[in-house]
Amino acid sequence: MNPKPANPGMTRRKFSSLLASLAFGSLPLMAKPQASVQPEQFVFKDDGAIPNNRLPLLLYKQAFSPDIPALASAIEDRFASNNWTGSWRASVFTFHHFHSTTHVVLGVYRGSATLQLGGEQGQKFDVKPGEIIVIPVGVGHKRIASTEDFGVVGAYPGGRQWDLLRGMPGERPQADRNIASVPLPETDPIHGVDGPLRKIWATKPPS
Repeated sequence: MNPKPANPGMTRRKFSSLLASLAFGSLPLMAKPQASVQPEQFVFKDDGAIPNNRLPLLLYKQAFSPDIPALASAIEDRFASNNWTGSWRASVFTFHHFHSTTHVVLGVYRGSATLQLGGEQGQKFDVKPGEIIVIPVGVGHKRIASTEDFGVVGAYPGGRQWDLLRGMPGERPQADRNIASVPLPETDPIHGVDGPLRKIWATKPPS
């Protein structure tokens, strides 16, 4: 027996399409991020070793409920739906490092950690499941401490290729040239084209 549309004006084809979208959408309904979440912003200056960036690091608190089943998959799907791809699941290195070829987003799906962001002169952050960190190209990051089960999903805008630099002699000025050539992402990794990332990053003046 086929279900009948609740709305008499809805065609059978539209109703079937609606059912399919609910059943096979990129995320379960309960896994959608909180619509009202706006990121906290943090800017880190060049410390001589870690270049950092004039663009603010974005921290989305409570972007996802930590109680969502299969939280890692939900975060991966949300990133991918907004064209932040090349995803992986792991932890964060325990040494200061940065990327000169791409921005990166980290989504905490398990455990908790204290991260040092912005290099040795940066700031410490305690992070937990459901929180999302968008790290601009050039900004340093390091794990100081964590629970044994700590895990993040990482991804890159458009699946850009990443490098791994540690603020060592000889990395610059090539790293600075790389950083200057990286474009702004086309989408916010959580909220898509209408998300706050481009609005925030596009309004920052040149350094």
